Amino acid sequence: MKNLFGFMIDRVKYAQGRPIETLGKYCCCLLMVVLQWHCGESRKKDSKVDEGAEASQEVDIRILRDIPEDLKTPQGMVWVPGGQFMQGAVDHDQMAMGHEKPSHPVAVDGFFMDLTAVTNAQFEKFVAATGYVTVAERSVDWEELRKQLPADTEKPHDSVLQPGSLNFKKAKSKLPNLYDFSQWWQWTVGSNWRNPNGPNSNIEGKETHPVVHIAFEDAQAYCTWAGRRLPTEAEWEYAARGNKAGTIYFWGDEGAQLAQNANTWEGEFPVSNTTGDGYELRSPVRSYPSNGFGLYDMAGNVWEWTSDWYNAKYYGELHSQKRTVVNPPGAIISFNPNNPYAKEKVIKGGSFLCNASYCGSYRISARMGSSLDSSLEHLGFRTVLSVEMLQTGGE
Repeated sequence: MKNLFGFMIDRVKYAQGRPIETLGKYCCCLLMVVLQWHCGESRKKDSKVDEGAEASQEVDIRILRDIPEDLKTPQGMVWVPGGQFMQGAVDHDQMAMGHEKPSHPVAVDGFFMDLTAVTNAQFEKFVAATGYVTVAERSVDWEELRKQLPADTEKPHDSVLQPGSLNFKKAKSKLPNLYDFSQWWQWTVGSNWRNPNGPNSNIEGKETHPVVHIAFEDAQAYCTWAGRRLPTEAEWEYAARGNKAGTIYFWGDEGAQLAQNANTWEGEFPVSNTTGDGYELRSPVRSYPSNGFGLYDMAGNVWEWTSDWYNAKYYGELHSQKRTVVNPPGAIISFNPNNPYAKEKVIKGGSFLCNASYCGSYRISARMGSSLDSSLEHLGFRTVLSVEMLQTGGE
């Protein structure tokens, strides 16, 4: 039988040799089993028109830029004016990965976006109103899990197939490499949005922290209840840029200003965090300056779901069209050559675990694929509203 531990690592290592920070619930659960075995134990119009720059062919780009006069900005949101930008990595970004290239011209209509990621208090209100149970709070379905595994994989012990999620764990000493994500992730039974750091933790006093351990299905359920939707990857990236064209970060190109602008990992990952930015784990929303559009935490703190399928070839496909693409809805299918069995959505923004030595995903162009059932302590979401949604019965 193929070495199961090797199989899992092969499936989830990220492109270009960098490790992935996300793993589906079922794969997470299996990872716990594999780690136990390995250690020898029993284990996302029509208002003023913006005529944009033309790409390789002449096209009259017409997009909704300003808020229609009859609409008001919903509470807790901000208007992101429509515009055009180059989606993807800028040429001088030394940390850019292959799937962030090539950059390509995109135009998006204006839309409303949450000022911050959805907080614990907001999600709690949703759960109280609907009785919703998140993916992390449900037992693992072995019949579903086995579809993602070799045919001869034995069923793990029932004690492992319990409700839970992935939590970060520090390493006691410097690691020989940062390619094996299992060195800092552990499957924790009883970990969920109410108990973000394990069964003995809670969210008391953390009402303004971003809600985490949220799978794609959970984010979608909240959006349906709230009359919102998740942003497309193009909308998210355009919003994160905040009127700054051609820069690596939303504040500019100065990496030295990271601590003043985002909650990330400072120090030696994953051994010690110097907390120069003021926090070791998640921080309350609005703890750092907003970007040019008035949006908070568009870099660091927690990853955020988008509605787009993750496809490693997608940017190349858009670039090959040699024109400005208007409101791209994302790839038609999911494709990750390093994780071919999983259906993944794009997540953006990076998290409090991002470090230059491991993943500089606090950069605007950074992107990651995350399977639909992923729930981790550094993954949340924020919502958007289009003008059409408001005009046809939205908030």
